[in-house]
Amino acid sequence: MKRRRPTLEREAALWRAGRLIVAGIDEAGRGPLAGPVVAAAVVFPPQCRPIRGLADSKLLTAAARERLAAVIRSRAAAIGVGAASVREIDRWNIRRASILAMRRALTRLGVTPSDVLVDGLPCPELGVPHVAIVDGDARCHSIAAASIIAKTVRDHLMALLGARHPRYAWTTNKGYATAEHLAALDALGFTAHHRKTFHPIAQLSLSFS
Repeated sequence: MKRRRPTLEREAALWRAGRLIVAGIDEAGRGPLAGPVVAAAVVFPPQCRPIRGLADSKLLTAAARERLAAVIRSRAAAIGVGAASVREIDRWNIRRASILAMRRALTRLGVTPSDVLVDGLPCPELGVPHVAIVDGDARCHSIAAASIIAKTVRDHLMALLGARHPRYAWTTNKGYATAEHLAALDALGFTAHHRKTFHPIAQLSLSFS
């Protein structure tokens, strides 16, 4: 089966209607046991050409994401990145924290979008009118670009944290529940960077006294 590639169809339709600042938004890091959730917003200039090789970040190798992130940064009109901390994830839950990260990414764009395209389902808490596109990171050019920026930024953050906590192997697993990560949790317990409301960390933090 031929892999679907994200297109500029939605952005182009808005540009033709005179709506020139179209932001695509996506996040990375909903599922890991450790680290922040990171969101990115990307605006491309009207009538730009699609970036060759752009795809949903989950389908790309780390090397391809890094290469494409550099191209996106060179060709985008504006990029904003926001994050929500582990403390905010534990306080608000991962969905609300992800939306908080998206709101921060929009704030840091430096421009006010005429239209916002979001991956997934509608999220009223975002606070701005938007169009939600299911599988948007596989269908929409701006959202796919945002997914790559968010993923590469988060991976860099996890590599920095991994250097400080090498036994958890965050440099390679990015905080996901790999066998190596779970074994380290069992042997060492959790750190301040672990999401204490996520299983199995929530179980480890229970007191039975």
